[in-house]
Amino acid sequence: MILIKNAAIFPMEGKNLEKGCILIEDGKIKEIATEIHVNEGEIIDAEGCIVMPGFIDAHCHVGMWEDGIDIEGADGNESTDPVTPHLRAIDAINPMDRAFEEAYQAGVTATATGPGSANVIGGQFAVIKTFGKRIDDMVVMEPAAIKCAFGENPKRVYGDQHKTPLTRMATAAILRETLLEAKEYLRKKELDDEEKHPDYDMQYEVLIPLLKKEIPMKAHVHRADDIFTAIRIAKEFDLRMTLDHCTEGHLIVEYLKEEGYPAIIGPTLSERSKVELRNLTFDTPGILNKAGIKIAIMTDHGVIPIQYLSLCAALAVKAGLDRDEALKAITLYPAEILGVDDKIGSLKEGKDADIVIWDKHPFELDSRVKMTLIDGKIVYRQKI
Repeated sequence: MILIKNAAIFPMEGKNLEKGCILIEDGKIKEIATEIHVNEGEIIDAEGCIVMPGFIDAHCHVGMWEDGIDIEGADGNESTDPVTPHLRAIDAINPMDRAFEEAYQAGVTATATGPGSANVIGGQFAVIKTFGKRIDDMVVMEPAAIKCAFGENPKRVYGDQHKTPLTRMATAAILRETLLEAKEYLRKKELDDEEKHPDYDMQYEVLIPLLKKEIPMKAHVHRADDIFTAIRIAKEFDLRMTLDHCTEGHLIVEYLKEEGYPAIIGPTLSERSKVELRNLTFDTPGILNKAGIKIAIMTDHGVIPIQYLSLCAALAVKAGLDRDEALKAITLYPAEILGVDDKIGSLKEGKDADIVIWDKHPFELDSRVKMTLIDGKIVYRQKI
């Protein structure tokens, strides 16, 4: 049992407490109140500090491309076949990657990580905690999404191999063809006559949760035309979808508002390294948020190191995003978009005790994490 007392509490749901307490038991938040008294366990006096839920990076590749390692630690793109939905992130993530430690030391306690964007269908993302030695023990949700890529990346990767897709037309056609075949596979599988059931196909099997809207399509889209293609296909097959990167979302905000798909925006703290990024700007989160579109801010680690997630949110505030909404864009909103808000994303009784104690507001440049708890366990304590 752990009691955090005398803290300014930013729960992300409901009103902030100027001075309150949080009681943690068995890895969960048991109680939040202005005063809590206990006679056992550890008591942490957070006088003068801010306590809030751990940050969530809704799209990155931590553990898939290991920090400071080249080919030996590069396990995010199986760029030999444009259709690989059966690949699972958890089979490549290395929890020993030092980036995980840097994440929770900076207040990032959970993330969605998975395959890159070389393939039209790259594989299965997972939502995981950032602390642990065994990936199976870190999983919050798996599979969490099916990664699909539009635009330049599949064209470049397979163009260099003189294979399809060489064009955006081919990327869309490959995705449609695969989804149609998976849909037919599912239809046959659900027939009453077992003799008419199809032979087992691993690729189609893993697409069934996507077709049944149990998990979303995680669409890698930068340009406006690619965003519209992703929306077109999602509507054709009645899929849930997140618009990841959404770099030109601010140029088509009225359409995105009408369509209603959430946007996971970033990595914005980076160079305009290709044509798709020519309209990259920190204005995008604020413009979409003010239009009523649910947003999350991401790092795309290792494009931006995951420990700078709060800096990305702070820069979005500088560009016009409301300060409180920016905090929610790296806590509550990514949890809701990823479908794990019953467990993480806010400080609420019954949720996982993923809690960070800050010496001042995390958007202040000189702010520091004093303590990080994941599942009610102190995983980091600032050295004095």
